[in-house]
Formats: sequence, structure tokens, C-alpha cells
Amino acid sequence: MTTSTSSPRARHRTVFRIVAFAEALSWLGLLIGMYFKWIAQAGEGGVKVFGPIHGTIFVAYVLVSLWVARSTRWDVRTTALALLSSIPPFCTVVFERWAERTGRLGVDRTPALVSESA
Repeated sequence: MTTSTSSPRARHRTVFRIVAFAEALSWLGLLIGMYFKWIAQAGEGGVKVFGPIHGTIFVAYVLVSLWVARSTRWDVRTTALALLSSIPPFCTVVFERWAERTGRLGVDRTPALVSESA
């Protein structure tokens, strides 16, 4: 029997961070594909490749957001912000940074008290 040294909250945080970053990268790929399709008139290959990738990662982000919201007991406002951040490009990373900074990913961000030795 093996035991994992990381806590469930740490795993949730790691998965959320990875999926938020992947969602932003897939947005970038899709935007580049749309540039080549609509602006450069170079075909729709990029959209055909990155469209399904982005769609899949988008759904994964929504599901992971709901999973983390439940496990860390986000309020409705925080959960809505997480879900809405998946719509504009790159906002999942902005939300992830904010959630990390404010301790919403289950990590206490308050500094620990250091005892002075005499």
C-alpha cells in the first residue's frame, strides 16, 4: 500500500493550475488559427486543429473549476468568476493567479509567525 505525500487540496490546486494554463494556451492556438484563416487568408487548418483542442480543454476547465469549487467550498461569486474567466482569452490564468493570491485554492497565504529564540 502506497501513500501519497500531497494533500487532496494540493492535488486540486495543481490540477486547477495546469488546466487553467492549458486553457489559456489553447485560446492562443485558436486565436493564431483564426488570424491565419480570416486575416492572412491562409486556410483554416489552425482552426481545425485548435478548435477541438480548445473545446476539450474548455470543458475540462469548467469541470475542474466545479470540482475545486466544491472541494474548497468556494462561494457562488468565486465559482461564477472561475466559470466566466473561461470565456475571454487568457482570463483563466488571471483568475488562477487571483485565487492563489487570495487563498481560494486551499492554500493559506498568511505568513506564519516565527518564534524568536533567546
